[in-house]
Amino acid sequence: MTKFNTRFAPSPNGYLHLGHAFSALISEKIASKSSGKFFLRIEDIDIGRCNKEFEKNIYEDLSWLGINYQKDVRRQSDYFKNYEVYIKKLRDLDLIYPCWATRSEIKKEIKKKLNTLSGWPVDPDGQYIYPGIYKNISKAKRSSLMLNGSDFSWRMDINKAIAFAEEKVGKNISFNEKGLEPIGIRTLEPSLYGDFIIARKEIPSSYHLSVTVDDAEQNINLISRGIDLYPATSIHRLLQIIFNFPETNWYHHNLLREENGIKLSKTNNSTSIKSLREKGHSREEIFTMIEENQPFPNF
Repeated sequence: MTKFNTRFAPSPNGYLHLGHAFSALISEKIASKSSGKFFLRIEDIDIGRCNKEFEKNIYEDLSWLGINYQKDVRRQSDYFKNYEVYIKKLRDLDLIYPCWATRSEIKKEIKKKLNTLSGWPVDPDGQYIYPGIYKNISKAKRSSLMLNGSDFSWRMDINKAIAFAEEKVGKNISFNEKGLEPIGIRTLEPSLYGDFIIARKEIPSSYHLSVTVDDAEQNINLISRGIDLYPATSIHRLLQIIFNFPETNWYHHNLLREENGIKLSKTNNSTSIKSLREKGHSREEIFTMIEENQPFPNF
C-alpha cells in the first residue's frame, strides 16, 4: 500500500472556518490510513495580510479539533531566498520575463483593443488574461526599465513553458486525479491562466511557485484540497515538470457552503471554529456539522 504524505496549508489572514476543518481532517485521514505523514504549512508570503494572531489561532483550532501533524511546521516567509533560486532557474530557461504593467494599465490596453472590458478572457481566478504589454519589448527598453528601478513582476511565458514541458515528457502534459470522478489521468490546461505572475519584486514568489516548491521539498505525494483550487493544478503540475520535481497525486474534494450556496470564506465572515468553540460547541458537534454538509471520503 502506498504511503501518502499530505498537508494542510492555511494562510494566517483570518480565522479558520468549518471548510478548513473539513479539508484538514481529510488530509490527516488520508495520511493516517496509509501510514503516511501529515504536515501543517503556514502560507504567509503575503506578509501584509497575515498576522501572528491568526497564525496562533490556527494552532489552537487544530489542537482543539484533535488534529495531529508533524512537528516541523513550515512557514513560507522563512523561505524567500529558496524561492529566488527557482525564479533564477526559470530566468535561465528563458521561461519568464519582467512586466511593469499595473492593473489599470492592463484594463486600458484591453479597452484599446476591444473598446470594452467585456469579452476579454479572464483566468480561473477572475483576472483579465495579460494582453502582453511588455512581453515583446526590445532588450534596450527592458534594460532601461530595469535600471530605472520601477516595481515589476515576473510573468510566465505560458506558451514557452508548455512547449518546454511537453518536449520534456514527450507527450501531452497531464496529472493524476484521485478524488473527483472520473478518477485517473487528466489533461492539463495551464493556458487558461495566460502569462500569469510567478513572482513580484517585493515578494520573490507567488502562491503557485511557493506551493509547488514546498510540496516537493516536504515530500508531499498526495495533495488534498478543495475543488476551488482544481484549475491551479495545471500550473502546479507544469512547474513540477519544469523543475524535475516528483509527480504527485491530487485529491480534490467538494466545498462546504453557506445556506445560500456560497462557499465558506474568511472574507464572508463564515462561522469560524474559534467562535463555535467559544460558544461552547464540542469537537464532536463540529464533526457532525461537517458531515451533515459533506461526508468524509472513504479513502
